[in-house]
Amino acid sequence: MARETFQTRLKRAMESAGLKQVDLVRIAAERGAKLGKSQVSQYVSGKVTPRRDVMELLAGVLGVTPQWLMGAADAMPDDVAPEAAAPQAPSASRQKTTDQGSVTMREFKKSNKLDNVLYDVRGPVVDEAARMEEDGARILKLNIGNPAPFGFRAPDEVVYDMRQQLTDCEGYSDSRGLFAARKAIMQYAQLRNIPNVDMKHIYTGNGVSELIQLSMHALIDDGDEVLVPSPDYPLWTACVTLAGGHAVHYVCDEQNEWNPDLADMESKVTSRTKAIVVINPNNPTGAVYSKEVLEGIVEIARKHQLMIFADEIYDRLIMDGYQHISIASLAPDLPCVTFSGLSKSHMVCGYRVGWMVLSGNLRCMRDFIYGVNMLSNMRLCSNVPAQSIVQTALGGYQSVNEYIRPGGRVYEQRNYVYEALNAIDGITAVKPKAAFYIFPKMDVKKFNITDDEQFALDLLHQKKILITRGGGFNWGEPDHFRIVYLPRMEVLRESMEDLADFFAHYRQ
Repeated sequence: MARETFQTRLKRAMESAGLKQVDLVRIAAERGAKLGKSQVSQYVSGKVTPRRDVMELLAGVLGVTPQWLMGAADAMPDDVAPEAAAPQAPSASRQKTTDQGSVTMREFKKSNKLDNVLYDVRGPVVDEAARMEEDGARILKLNIGNPAPFGFRAPDEVVYDMRQQLTDCEGYSDSRGLFAARKAIMQYAQLRNIPNVDMKHIYTGNGVSELIQLSMHALIDDGDEVLVPSPDYPLWTACVTLAGGHAVHYVCDEQNEWNPDLADMESKVTSRTKAIVVINPNNPTGAVYSKEVLEGIVEIARKHQLMIFADEIYDRLIMDGYQHISIASLAPDLPCVTFSGLSKSHMVCGYRVGWMVLSGNLRCMRDFIYGVNMLSNMRLCSNVPAQSIVQTALGGYQSVNEYIRPGGRVYEQRNYVYEALNAIDGITAVKPKAAFYIFPKMDVKKFNITDDEQFALDLLHQKKILITRGGGFNWGEPDHFRIVYLPRMEVLRESMEDLADFFAHYRQ
């Protein structure tokens, strides 16, 4: 007799316990564990097998053993866990024995602020890749812009300077950052023609990510709206949401080289709109915005009295002779916050060194600055050893330029991936002008794609290639995905051949 599959036993256990998929998600949350709706759906459909820790969680919720659920035991256990038999009971409860008897511990649930937060760059598909790696599979990870695993090294001088200064970095710095670091950032901002830059309005952070979250919490009241691009880097939407705001997505137009649709942007301004987010160069599309486009955005912000938040982390990774213009340089009369850092340009993602510069009309954001100072003081300071390399990194020879000119790794790999993707029947892609990413479009009718997460899982299972689906960047249709083109050319060639073979046969 054939042994039952995990899918069959999962369904049987759910039926026996009287639980639906939504009950599994709820009970897991009550236990303090994260279990997404899409994850459970994949398990029930048999398309994904959970990792060991998730298997143990499911077994506990369903009142069976992990061994039975995995098919290693023949008989289904007779005893059913209380939370499975009676889902309305608090499954996260724990019994605490005292001299007075047994007392039920209260439940600790995740914040409901996280209900609408998405970060698929590290999400359910990545969890499935981790499970497959645990089982011995080798996964090519094209999902995250992390240069180090692909052989990109930090400049020797940067590593040397950090090592030499470590003993001087054992204490806290000023909450904004080291004087030398902020001085170098100020001079860099001045070279970018950013107006009204003062050292007291420059803040270092543990990467740009920390500063985005800090600034959103300093600005947003419950119900405020912030215009965010679609596709976006999903941290922006997440941080707006966690701060109690609502991210309203304006469209970037693929037919116009992924430039923002200014008419769509302005049509989405309401009385609750506080700010516009501009990601330039853009992640995930690699677009670089022209002066005319940026002036159009500034005019919308000026007309509706909005702040501008400019994510410019890739401003030193521009190819093909295009010029990056900092939007703050075009808006001396508006309140602007510009973000950048060393993670990408100096291949030091793990060092976590970023910064933000407040510029333009500082008078109208005095209270916002007070909030930024309060939150900056509360975290004491950012990583001091990482701050110690800013002056060296921003001054002198920029080794990253070797990568982004003809013959350089990033430049040549970008060209190859762009051509290889467009050679696949049913795939089209706009050529990136900057960064490490390309955002190709799939012919959903040809491939019958209705679920881009399912597509990502199918690609992972069949070809061991991990990508990030378009929906992970708050793109509304299931027709895009992002590829990181950091692997060496021989690896990219193999992956593009695998991708071409996959699409030659794939129908969802």
